[in-house]
Amino acid sequence: MAQRSASEPITVRTDKVAEIDALAGAMDRSRNYIVNQAIEQYLQANAWQMERINDGVAAARDGKVLPADDVFAGIAAKHGWPR
Repeated sequence: MAQRSASEPITVRTDKVAEIDALAGAMDRSRNYIVNQAIEQYLQANAWQMERINDGVAAARDGKVLPADDVFAGIAAKHGWPR
């Protein structure tokens, strides 16, 4: 038999409940599903960002950095912007 996930009550600002309900209705999903999907996506995005930040900090500590002017010039060149 499948185990149920632990649950935790949360408070949602009342102005967001209508938006959540509208999305749930449009997707034919429950309010609970929408909220859980939103939390999952938020956690994944922030974990990805923190991993990249930690990688950048480690690279900087190892001296693997470029001068800011070189970075900005590379971005400008890639997009055809004058520098």
